[in-house]
Amino acid sequence: MDIIANYGTTLVLVAALFGFLMAWGIGANDVANAMGTSVGTKSLTIRQAIIIAMIFEFAGAYLAGGEVTATIRNGIIDSNAFADTPDLLVLGMIASLLAAGAWLILASYFGWPVSTTHSIIGAIVGFAVVSIGPEAVQWSKFGGIVGSWIITPAISGVIAYFMFISVQKLIFNTDDPLNNAKRYVPFYMFLTALVICLVTIKKGLTHVGLHLTDGEGILFSIAISIAVAFAGWLYIRGQQYNPQDDSKMHFANVEKVFGILMIITACAMAFAHGSNDVANAIGPLSAVASIVAAGGEIGGSSHIAWWILPLGGIGIVIGLATMGEKVMATVGTGITHLTPSRGFAAQLATAATVVIASGTGLPISTTQTLVGAVMGVGLARGIAALNLGVLRNIVVSWVITLPAGAILAIAIFYVLQICFS
Repeated sequence: MDIIANYGTTLVLVAALFGFLMAWGIGANDVANAMGTSVGTKSLTIRQAIIIAMIFEFAGAYLAGGEVTATIRNGIIDSNAFADTPDLLVLGMIASLLAAGAWLILASYFGWPVSTTHSIIGAIVGFAVVSIGPEAVQWSKFGGIVGSWIITPAISGVIAYFMFISVQKLIFNTDDPLNNAKRYVPFYMFLTALVICLVTIKKGLTHVGLHLTDGEGILFSIAISIAVAFAGWLYIRGQQYNPQDDSKMHFANVEKVFGILMIITACAMAFAHGSNDVANAIGPLSAVASIVAAGGEIGGSSHIAWWILPLGGIGIVIGLATMGEKVMATVGTGITHLTPSRGFAAQLATAATVVIASGTGLPISTTQTLVGAVMGVGLARGIAALNLGVLRNIVVSWVITLPAGAILAIAIFYVLQICFS
């Protein structure tokens, strides 16, 4: 308690710095995962992907990032176990931010697409076990989160598989693929817009004072989605398509239509990612700020300070801009060959899965969700379409991440205890 009383402001500033570092790592790794399919299919350049991420990642983090943050802050460890020693919880959360952020930046440097959720959860569990004991960890919730790491890639893979199968049946395996693409792609635009609008209006906009009933939210979402689909239909009809392009690359004109759709799904994926994974950076930071502001008292719930969500959003965007290129290459081209139509199916499946998880407050791994979706698209073409060597390396990096976060957090936690004792 004396540490909080004597160094409260310093602790918050250090936590903010390490929280920004963690957000930087998320941007370099997880956002690169989210945008990698768009860049890999050449639907977007790296610069365009960064601009989209700047707008939609920040919007997702600021408008819809609060609910998952509460799960990260209060759900993994039992805060009551630290009631008599809140200083340990504060130092542990700071150690977790630095440990997870450092690991993510290292992984991004080598182009490893690891899980930011694994990193921060491993770090938090690591310091909790050495500071209080195994009883400080709510293993039932931890088990549910571990289960989601298996379930969510499977869900996104199934959605992506059937999404791509529908594209094949409705468009590619027909006598007139181009005209059918013009006919059905606006429907896919409607579906994409509906997924993202539902969570935004239902949950996200309450942060800016707009409260709608369930019925109003659904009607408003449908109206916006229809407008998006209509605008897309007009844009597609206005484009020029050269039949000679198909002689150079089969279905080139159809893929051009899907390239337009990839931009919309990239926006949806960026928003969905910002709404979910910003919690990995600002959850522990919010806990530190709340405890210090309360003079060491650990409350059941607390209001997220106004500056925390923007800090996480800005850090994510800067991380993508400075270190995201290597991980983009791994995800966009390494697992399987992606075209705009395949990338769309993977992105929409990932966005739908992440948005659903964000709405329920469950912190999932966007990395594993996206890899599951890309695998689902690859399996729709046969297992030979997958680069099993790359997938094996990705899985190994996932296994290493959890203990790496824990070990680093334990070491940093002991160092912080010496510094502030």
